[in-house]
Amino acid sequence: MQLPDTDDEGYLIDPLTWNEEIAQEFARQETIQLTDDHWDAIFFMREYYAEHQVAPDVRHVMKHLAVRLGLESRNKIFELFPYGYVKQACKIAGMKRPRAWSTG
Repeated sequence: MQLPDTDDEGYLIDPLTWNEEIAQEFARQETIQLTDDHWDAIFFMREYYAEHQVAPDVRHVMKHLAVRLGLESRNKIFELFPYGYVKQACKIAGMKRPRAWSTG
């Protein structure tokens, strides 16, 4: 598959070029098998980006998942993306790399 332009770290340069096939390829590169819970987080992130033109902070995604999965799922995002919200979730969801954030 031909990926759209990415920066030196592999994040999309233009988040509008993202699609589900690209998400699947990025997930494959991270050795993540996307489940319904992954997709739920990813689609929430995409909707947030469409509304605010910025990647959501991890706390917004955690809150979204907790509403859907229950309060005990507070850290579910870190189970879904064990190598970090920015490194994995943001990349797979097609966000630009958030420059002010750590890679955790």
